[in-house]
Amino acid sequence: MDKPVFKQIAMLSTHGYFDPVPTLGITDTGGQVVYVLELSKALARKGIKVDIYTRWFDQSKAQIDPVPGYPDVRVIRIPCGEWEFVPKEFIYDLLPELSTNMIRFISMNNLNYDLFHAHYVDAGIVMLDVASYFEKPAFFTPHSLGAWKRDQMGGNQDEMEKKFNFKHRIEEEIRIFRKVKGQTMTSTVQLEKLNSLYDFHAENIEIIPPGVDIYRYRMLRASEQIIQTSLPEKYILNVSRIDSNKGHDLLLNAFAKVVNETGNIHLIIGGGSTHPKQREIEIFEMMKKIISEKKMSERVRIVGYIADEMMLPYYQNAMIFVLPSIFEPFGMTTQEAMACGCPVIASKFGGIRNAITHEKNGLLVDPQNEEEFADSIRMLVSDEVLRKRIGKAGSVLIRNEYSWEAIADRFLDFYLKYLN
Repeated sequence: MDKPVFKQIAMLSTHGYFDPVPTLGITDTGGQVVYVLELSKALARKGIKVDIYTRWFDQSKAQIDPVPGYPDVRVIRIPCGEWEFVPKEFIYDLLPELSTNMIRFISMNNLNYDLFHAHYVDAGIVMLDVASYFEKPAFFTPHSLGAWKRDQMGGNQDEMEKKFNFKHRIEEEIRIFRKVKGQTMTSTVQLEKLNSLYDFHAENIEIIPPGVDIYRYRMLRASEQIIQTSLPEKYILNVSRIDSNKGHDLLLNAFAKVVNETGNIHLIIGGGSTHPKQREIEIFEMMKKIISEKKMSERVRIVGYIADEMMLPYYQNAMIFVLPSIFEPFGMTTQEAMACGCPVIASKFGGIRNAITHEKNGLLVDPQNEEEFADSIRMLVSDEVLRKRIGKAGSVLIRNEYSWEAIADRFLDFYLKYLN
């Protein structure tokens, strides 16, 4: 029997600012957006049309928005609720209307999808309704697990519940896990957390990590000149969304232990919105307070949002890349830095630990252990040979195993396996 050929797939990523060319770092707009866009583009390169459905809350945006260079990949915005941004933790009340309006849009435009694939819990809720209506298979990638994030965040339980709406999220995640045709986790650690925290075990789960655009993120070629930036000559780089789980305080405290030992090396912290909302503002203020208390103002620079065209030279020119998240399903900026030959220090609590072999192609640390974290920085700063060896090994690993083409092939096999 011949394998079925996929012609058209619907992706769902309903929260955040999802644009064909995304402004990364703004609230709820980070690695997941890159993941969905790059996976969709890789599938399009294999001849499959992909529509990405998201919530329409900004009237200045077009409802149907093709991805530049990829006419077969479209971002389709579906209206629901007021014309205003809503954080993902509080989007649940809008989802029934989003489902109804998405069904209406698909019906009116005579669209016929082979399958629906949702990303994150809110999109999963919508997908169950829509896929059921059209009697099509549903697939799910959670990207993050509510119970895992709740455990890692700690803090006052009642306050955390008000802030993150964990109880409702976890209930909905379990409902989705039980109903979909197949689901993917980004790492073995995420699957372990699903098993232990949810007591959920199923045969329809595959581990498929995020990919990397290896044509964009790469080592500097011998024939190329280093692209100059406004950054210091020697720096450690951190790039992520500005959120409470990203470990910025842990990074600053560890850097404070080595700042006076490292010569003229700076710490560059990038990421965030062009117009920060309250949650980001509070974290920026926390960072500035630590910098002031530790007397590091001349050695730490918070650069905020980094334009897309500057990401490559920022990675290539950095001595070290650091991602100290206390909760991180994978950590795509770590992969990008590795692809560029930049040696990485990453949290051993994140999914990236499945890609990194400690002291071979990166370093894994407990970011909450200041001495261990500081020692890892000292090690790489002081040993140029080790830095180059780890950086090159990381780049080879990403090119060989984590290109988006390879990841797209794994997803096509995944769809076929559970459709059959």
